[in-house]
Parts: sequence; C-alpha cells; structure tokens
Amino acid sequence: MEEEKLIKLLNSFKKDEITIDNALDKLKSLPFEDLGFVKIDNHRSLRTGFPEVIYGEGKTKEQVKIIVKSMIKENNTILITRCKKEHYDEVKKIVPNCAYNKIANTIVINEKEIINTDIKVVIATGGTSDLPVAEEAYVTARAFGCNVIKLIDVGVAGIHRLLDNKELLFDANVVIAIAGMEGALPSVIGGIVSCPVIAVPTSVGYGANFQGLTPLLAMLNSCASGIAVVNIDNGFGGGFMASTIVKQIEKGRK
Repeated sequence: MEEEKLIKLLNSFKKDEITIDNALDKLKSLPFEDLGFVKIDNHRSLRTGFPEVIYGEGKTKEQVKIIVKSMIKENNTILITRCKKEHYDEVKKIVPNCAYNKIANTIVINEKEIINTDIKVVIATGGTSDLPVAEEAYVTARAFGCNVIKLIDVGVAGIHRLLDNKELLFDANVVIAIAGMEGALPSVIGGIVSCPVIAVPTSVGYGANFQGLTPLLAMLNSCASGIAVVNIDNGFGGGFMASTIVKQIEKGRK
C-alpha cells in the first residue's frame, strides 16, 4: 500500500466515512499477501517509498496477471521488467491502459507524475547497441516520477559527440552512464560533472569483452570519483538508484 492511500484510508476512518471493520479489511493484506506461488510485499512502499517491482523473466503470463491483479488494489504505480509480449497481452486484459516498451521489455501501469521538472536525470549511452539497457533505465526512472533525458550514442570513440552536450551534463542531478566494450564512458563523464554518476556495464562487445565483465571491471576500477556501479545489463538497477537519489533531493526541499 502506498503512503498516500494509507493516509486517505486513515482520514476516512477519522471522519467516520468508513467503519473500523472496513478499515481492517483494507489493512489485512499488510504487510504481505500470500498467493501460494508468490508473497507480494505490499508494505514495501511504506518502508522504502517505492512499491515492489515485478521481475517478469521466468514467470508465466498467468502468474504475472495474478500478481498484477493483486498489486493494483494496493499500489498506483506498477513496473514489470524483463517481460515478453505475451505478458503484456495478458496484463492488458485487466489493465487496458498499461504501457509496453518492446525495446526495454517492460510494462508500466500508472506512471507517476513528474513533480520537480528541474531535477534532471541524464542517461548517456556509449552506442546504439546499449539502447535496450538504456531503455530499461529510462522506463524505471520515469515510472517513479523522474524527469529523464536521453543522450544516445555519445561514446568515447567520438568524444566530440559527448562534449557537444556538456551543458546538459553540467546541469544534471544524476547521470546514468551505460556502455559496453571497454566501459570508459562513466570515467569520462565522472571527470567533468559534479553530480553522482551511476555506471551500467553492458554485454555489448567482442570476445575480450567477456559478456560485459570487461566494462564491469573497468567501471569498478575507475579513477574518477563519484561513480557507483551496478551489475551487467542492469538498466533497472541504474534507473532505480537514480530514482532514490531524486527522492532524497525532493525530501531535502520539504
């Protein structure tokens, strides 16, 4: 259950708009709901500020549909990652307006409204081949209300392409740098910006790339400060981390 819904429920009880039995019925699913094959953590949004995210890979379309049907009662925003078209076809039967991104393999239900448009998350990719991971990061950050700007194909092989956008990078509050091959892009960006840089290594590259291990190690060993690294092809992790940073910035303004 999201915090706004819980506050609304408590206020309704306080104003005698609902009975104590009605309120208890609403709260019975806290802190989790056991559906046999899954235990849905409805309490997570109250603890962390973000609802549980559904990892679609390995789940059948029926399982995803059942999970969404349960979660939609307690959460406004639902994000499903690593899903397939068949998952989307099943989910839209119960939520017709859900949004499917076939590049990111994600489904979003009720994307949060962007409140602070001046807080900017910039996603920069080394190449177009990194786009599926970048899209996963983009969808994740947008789903949780971040203002996200994409810079595609600005890798170090043509550094002028990156520097042509230096003002945008200087103005960013968070940068997600996504690259395969040797993974040098986060180091370059980390050396010119004052904000946190989230490095995401991808499995894009030839043999010595070792399916993303080479850029992962390069990013972990970056000599630039202010860089945090997530796992290989983990666009979701990069987008989620950016969302938590934005949330702290918003919290500090209150």
